[in-house]
Amino acid sequence: MKKIMPIIGTFAFAGTVPLAEPNQAPVHHGSALISPQLIEAIPGWHKYGELFLYLQTHWIKTIFLIVLIAVPTVFLIHYLIIGPKIFSHHGRKFLVFPNWQRIIHWIAAAGFILLVPTGIMIIYAKFFGGGTPVRFARYLHDIGAVLFGIAVIPMFLMWLKDMLPRLWDIKWFMILGGYLSKEKKEIPADKFNAGQKMWYWLATLGGMVMIITGVMMYFQDFDIALLKNLNLYHIDLLRLAVIVHLLLAVIVVAFFFTHLYMSIFAIKGSLQSMIDGCKSEDELKHLHSIFYKRIIKEGKDKELAEKCEK
Repeated sequence: MKKIMPIIGTFAFAGTVPLAEPNQAPVHHGSALISPQLIEAIPGWHKYGELFLYLQTHWIKTIFLIVLIAVPTVFLIHYLIIGPKIFSHHGRKFLVFPNWQRIIHWIAAAGFILLVPTGIMIIYAKFFGGGTPVRFARYLHDIGAVLFGIAVIPMFLMWLKDMLPRLWDIKWFMILGGYLSKEKKEIPADKFNAGQKMWYWLATLGGMVMIITGVMMYFQDFDIALLKNLNLYHIDLLRLAVIVHLLLAVIVVAFFFTHLYMSIFAIKGSLQSMIDGCKSEDELKHLHSIFYKRIIKEGKDKELAEKCEK
């Protein structure tokens, strides 16, 4: 854990180190420790070093702040003006998510619930006062990463077929899933809609990349021969790992907030489907019309309904 502190500390407190220009080494008056001459002497500084430090001192905290304010604000406006989708939960319900899928989903969800807030605390460590709270957040962040790492491969494989793009996904995007209208109508979507598919690919593939970059930052030990073949220094690889990790984190946090809003607020009772695995016939008929029509046509509706009656 001690090895990662210099990187996290540099990021968390980077706002105190001003850059004169995007392509110049940082200047900090009164300190010889980060003088331009010493910074320039770091191997590969002009390769990735300036981009690494410039993103931290000029953009990362600002971009995260925009996401943390803008995304919830947009959804609050949506909720107040358009409101949630409301479907009848009386009548038949169909089993959509079996037990093993829900278990894997909740392990991944637990990981995200730990990763997102603790990651934000690490980024804004100075704001939170540093010290013990941020150190504890870092430990929880590691635990969250382990939980997500356990679930990500099974989750990727169990839903891969259902998450492949289909032509009707284009129409879903054109109408934004019907979420900009109060009208109750059939939406072209299979078991998962196009928005859920976007989140799946980002959370699984993007999550795997973030695990790899996180491990790189944690251990910081790599095969030197490989680095030489790639014409990279250790510091280059670490800089790239931090840059990729943070940029992906911005996108993941935005989509995570979106997923939470859609699951808890945008569709009344939607979260229940990840508790008991069942969705109401009214919700499937309208929000997942292609999936609903297929199970009716294949005669699977009775079997899936019986599983929700037990």
